Amino acid sequence: MAAAKLAFARRGRALPNTLSAANTHIIAGTRTMRISTYRYNGTTTYGVVSEDGFIDVGGDLGGKYPGLLEVIAAGALDEVARTAERRSPEALLDEVTYLPVIPEPGKIIAAGLNYEKHRIETNSPKDAYVTLFIRLTDTLLGHRQPVLKPTVSNHLDFEGELALVIGKAGRGISEADALSHVAGYTCFNDVSVRDWQSHTGQITPGKNFPASGPLGPWLVTADEIPDPAQLTLTTRLNGEVVQNAPTNDLIFSVSEIIAYVSAFTPLAPGDVILRFG
Repeated sequence: MAAAKLAFARRGRALPNTLSAANTHIIAGTRTMRISTYRYNGTTTYGVVSEDGFIDVGGDLGGKYPGLLEVIAAGALDEVARTAERRSPEALLDEVTYLPVIPEPGKIIAAGLNYEKHRIETNSPKDAYVTLFIRLTDTLLGHRQPVLKPTVSNHLDFEGELALVIGKAGRGISEADALSHVAGYTCFNDVSVRDWQSHTGQITPGKNFPASGPLGPWLVTADEIPDPAQLTLTTRLNGEVVQNAPTNDLIFSVSEIIAYVSAFTPLAPGDVILRFG
């Protein structure tokens, strides 16, 4: 598959966030905390991104919190930040093997046809409820890791998306409280196998080939993005901009989708909701 890059920037600020380059970052405030899951020198860990590389926080906190999911579940992001302040970077950004930000989320739920412009382009009806589909855990892979082209199809395609990670458990969450349940945001390339996606009215097969969903490279904590509707999503394919859209063009907002999903299934820390784009 040709190299696809995603970028998220806060309105009015041109700040790159690529899924296939090491300088990926989201900035939406005066301070950033970006946390990644990666492998370095044969050890899987998690760390905070600095200008000089990764600060290995998992080396200190791994006994209490084996992974980033456990950090989030324990509400320990502040502890991660304090630990990072006491340590120096140990690996350059291009020296690590990136893993999915959350390697094994309990749930991966995706919203389909959620851009108004895209809905119009595809001549799709405007539904009263958001269209959802499920992704399986083995579809995830890390930043800069190769997407596996399936042997049964040549119709592989990209879709740059914003993803969120749940930080606080909830069921029946109100729209007003929804964003307080978000730990942070990251990038997702919803690589799709188009012919399998259209075999029936259910698109799930085309969205669930193994190693077809880069998630990362890192999590930007929710305090850095107080309003996820004030972002711009840019996707580049081989350097050419193929997608550039504001997240305020969503048919169903982040808060609406969290409320809707949590009405029928409990959301837990580390769950991922995709395709706000």
